[in-house]
Order: sequence, then structure tokens, then C-alpha cells
Amino acid sequence: MASQELVWATSILLAVYAAVILFFVVRGALRTQSISDYAVGSIRFSPTTVGLSLAASTTSAATFVINPGFIALYGLSGVLSFAVVMPLGVFISLTILTKSFRSHGTTVKALTMAQWMGKRYESKGYSIFFGFLSLLLITFIVLICVGMTKVMAKALNADEWWVLLALVAFVFGYMMFGGANSMVYTNSMQAVLMVVVAFILLGSGYEHFSAGVHGFLDKLAAVDPLLTQVPNPASFLFRDYFEIVFCAFVVGIAIVCQPHIITKSLLLQDERDVNRYLTVAILVQTVFFAVVVTGLYARLRFPDLAIDGEALKMDGIIPAYVVQEFPVYIGLVVILGLLSAGLSTLEGLIQSVPTSITSDIIEPLFGRRLGVEAERGRRLVFINKFVIAGVALVSVWLSWDQLVSPSLSVGIFAQNGVYAYFSAAFVPVLLGIFFRDVPRIAPIAASVTAVIVHFGVYYGRLTWYMQAEVRNPAIAATLAILASLIVGFGLYFWKRGSRVPTVL
Repeated sequence: MASQELVWATSILLAVYAAVILFFVVRGALRTQSISDYAVGSIRFSPTTVGLSLAASTTSAATFVINPGFIALYGLSGVLSFAVVMPLGVFISLTILTKSFRSHGTTVKALTMAQWMGKRYESKGYSIFFGFLSLLLITFIVLICVGMTKVMAKALNADEWWVLLALVAFVFGYMMFGGANSMVYTNSMQAVLMVVVAFILLGSGYEHFSAGVHGFLDKLAAVDPLLTQVPNPASFLFRDYFEIVFCAFVVGIAIVCQPHIITKSLLLQDERDVNRYLTVAILVQTVFFAVVVTGLYARLRFPDLAIDGEALKMDGIIPAYVVQEFPVYIGLVVILGLLSAGLSTLEGLIQSVPTSITSDIIEPLFGRRLGVEAERGRRLVFINKFVIAGVALVSVWLSWDQLVSPSLSVGIFAQNGVYAYFSAAFVPVLLGIFFRDVPRIAPIAASVTAVIVHFGVYYGRLTWYMQAEVRNPAIAATLAILASLIVGFGLYFWKRGSRVPTVL
């Protein structure tokens, strides 16, 4: 239970924070005149600002709240996977894909990932297909809503249902108006807060190192010897090096192919800005990814994973740690940073998912009834607000289900949806930015194969990995990506004959 002092202080802080966000939203909304302005902005941003925005939106409540819970349960195996291997894949992929994707994105004037796919491969149907696939990203919205609800409910001693409703109403409400113009400002502010909080969380366990690293490991082993064992055979996610290293690396590479990540580079105005943008993003992301180590501190704080005899759910471990570990005013800063971690990505998803539904499903299917040029643009912005409201209602429904009865963690639910999406996007992005004259059948077949294999493996419980009570979506995603690579590139070379491919 949070102290009454913390409850009042948190309430005041949230009110001030909301006012600051609304200031930036109004500022951005004044410059949002079309669906294009909403999607990619109309303001010139510095590469440092966009880099901070990318770092904030890539690492979310999953990194600061949910993933440390996995570490608290499963120890160093999770640290190796989440803080070392996966980030390495993300950084390599960002560096390789960003410049090429940006050049294609600006050339074809794509506002969303689905539009990029459709225009790159000259297929309206393929664009609509990816528009529907973007619905899978609602699972990530649910993860963030759950993580933020857990944090605020603990800090306010409030019922999770009412906290969830207030959170969704506020964030989805202001995102109806600001779009990219306000999001980059708010993301940058949030990234700075997240950096401060990341160092606070990383330093919160300093006393455990009084006897050095070996002393710290001895403390973990005294709680549970498996916490210091790599791999951890008792876990659901880190049972061997295939899961810890290979799957994490593949997922890290492919995870960049999400619309709120890869399309961020389209906000840059000049090609010369890309290097500074990437440098800022990667340096800040490195700090953020390291925050999962806090899960080890939390396990030492709650060795039996309970408070006053009441068992902690995995998603509630870090919120409980923050409330119990820090004095009021430091706790306030940490709570603010955790909320910033959630909001930074949540804003990006609310901006990208409804935009994709509006631009990639509604407009191509019903656009002729919406008028032309400026009139159509105004109507699409208006329709997009209703789409955001619809996504909000679905998010509340799914989030409450995950709060009440998760399968170990909401992280598993979100990974299943998000991993399926970027598994379908990965090969088409590779083919589209690195090769010329790609036969349309290659990326389309690759995407369909990825979706079928991912959900087939996961729900069909294929392979021995999927026989456990909790299934690891990274296994399904890795197999889906490998199958997609074989099908996509196989069809590419077959359709092009034996000629050497033309690389862009």
C-alpha cells in the first residue's frame, strides 16, 4: 500500500503532468490540417529531438515495467536475452534499415507502413492487407495500458478499473488532435524523464553490490539458484540458448519493422540528419534496455514474490518495488518516468494504428464517397477521431481481461500479436529497400507464410517448446521469419530466373 503522502503527491504530479502534455498537444494540433500532418507531421524537428522520440517509443512500459518482471522470476537468463542480445539485434537493424527505408518512404510519400508496402509493390490489395494486420498492434496498446494502470493504481491506492478508464480516456482523447506534431514534443520530454528514472532504477540496488558482483550473485542464488543459471530450464522463455540468443536476436532485428519505429525517420527533413538521429537513439536506448536489471533488485526485495502474505502478479512486481523501495519524492520521479515510458510508445501506437485503419482500410474502400482533395482530407481527419475512439473501447476491454486473468503476463499476450505483425513485415521490407524489380508474389507470399506459421506454431502447439503451460511467442515468430525468408527469397530468385539480383 502506498502512503497517504505518496497518494496526494502523485495526484498533484499527475495533474501537472497532464497539463504540460495538453500544452504540447494544443501546440501540435494547431498545425495539423490533414491526415498527412497527423501521420508524419508538418513541423521541422531536429535529429536529436526525433532520436529521443524514437528511443522513447521503442522502449516502453514493456521495458520499464513488464520485462523486469520476467527478470524477477527468471534471473540472469532474461537479462542476457532482453538487455544484451535483443538490443544488439535492434541496433544493427535500425542502422541498416533506416536510411534505405527513409529514402523509399520520402520517394513514395508513404504515411504508414501499409501505404509503403502498397506503393512499393504497386498493390492496393497488399496495402489493405497490411492495414488489417496493423490491428494486431492493439495487443501492444493493451500491454502499455496494463503496465501504466498497475503503476498508477499502486501509487494512488485506487481501483484498477477506474484508473484504466481514466488513463484510456485521457491519452486517446488528446491523441485525437495532436498527432505527430505534438507526439515528437511529448516523446522528447518523456525520453529525458525516462533517462533520469533509468539511472535511479539502475542505482537503486547499489547496496547489493557491497561485496562486489560475486556477492550480488550469491544473494540471488540464496533466493533461488536458478536466478543465476544460464539457461534457466525452469522458465517459459529462457530454457536454452536457442530461446535466449538466437530467437532474441532474430526478434530484435525484425522488431524494427513496426510502423511507430521504422517510420519515425520520415520526420527528418534532411538526409544528413540521419546519423545524429541514430546515434542519439541508440545511446539512449542502451540505457533504457539496461533497466530490466531492476527486476533482480525487486526479487531481492521480495524474495518470495509476495507483500504481507499476498502473492504478487508478475506485472505488479515493479510497481510494488517502486512504491515500497523509494521515499516519496524520489518515488514520484520514478512513477513519472514509468508513466512516460508507457505514454511515449502508447502515443506512437495510437497515432500509427488508427491512422493505418483510416488511411489503409477506410480510404481505399470508401474514399470515393469522401469527396476530393481538401474536403476528403478534412473528412479523413474527422473519421480518424472515431477510429481512435473505437480502438480505445477495444483496448479497455482487452486490458481489463489481462488485468484480471493474464497468462503469466500481459507481455505474452502482446508479444503474440506484435511478433506476428513484424514477422509478416520483415521480408517485404528487406526486399523492398534492397532489391529492384521484385516480383509482387514474393513479398505477398512471404507475409502470408509468416502469419500462417506464427499462429500455426503458437496455437497448434507445434514443436516441443510449445507444450508448456505458457508458450513463448518468440519461438513462433522466429520460425515464421525463417519460413518467410525461405518463401520470399525463394520466389524472388525463381521468378527472376538465375540472374544475379539487382541491389539498390
